[in-house]
Amino acid sequence: MSADESEPLLSVSDLTVSYGKVTALDGVDIDVRTGETIGVMGPNGVGKSTLVDAISGFLDYEGSITYRGMEVSEASTQTLVENGLFYCTERRDLFGQMSVEQNLRLGSYLNRDGENERLEKVFELFPRLEERRSQEAESLSGGEQQMLSLGRGLMSDPDFLILDEPSIGLAPVVLEDISDALAAITDLDVTVLLCEQDITFALEHADRLYLLENGAVRRSGPTESLQSDEFVESYIGG
Repeated sequence: MSADESEPLLSVSDLTVSYGKVTALDGVDIDVRTGETIGVMGPNGVGKSTLVDAISGFLDYEGSITYRGMEVSEASTQTLVENGLFYCTERRDLFGQMSVEQNLRLGSYLNRDGENERLEKVFELFPRLEERRSQEAESLSGGEQQMLSLGRGLMSDPDFLILDEPSIGLAPVVLEDISDALAAITDLDVTVLLCEQDITFALEHADRLYLLENGAVRRSGPTESLQSDEFVESYIGG
């Protein structure tokens, strides 16, 4: 997808995050422009979740994170959501004893206009959710819960969607459904920040990639230029 050439929608500059004496991120620089799908790639423990937690306003940090020109540390979570940012966490954070439809409708709590139309769009993307719309979320399979988490994000009518490990633990047939939905989401002009350890999934969807290693960006660039990069080849090879 073509990106807006204006100022970045998200700008991360010299970002450092520490847990006590342990430095999880060290001098990270990332930018995301409107219309892009950006992949942040790396195995477990390199700082991907810490990065998106900080971007979403959940962690203290040094350096700068600006979203739509706002410094994230000075903005409330509600303000970020009101300005189009939605974070689908690796934990999925569903309300287990509520129905699929109730979980989805919670995603639009700040914007009820067009809620029913968005619900129908989610059901088009994930027919299984429509089949289970009255079923409790905790009774869904892991893949169905991932669909529900992603669908709830779409119910907020986001401009910028952050996805943390959407492929983790999914069977190939379910991963294909998630992959198809992500392609459809980017076609809706939603900007996406995708954190993934599945390099094949990231390469399929991202316009540009940032490769994290030990809390720092070791490689970055357009996906096409990194597909043959030695670092990526070694990553694929384990």
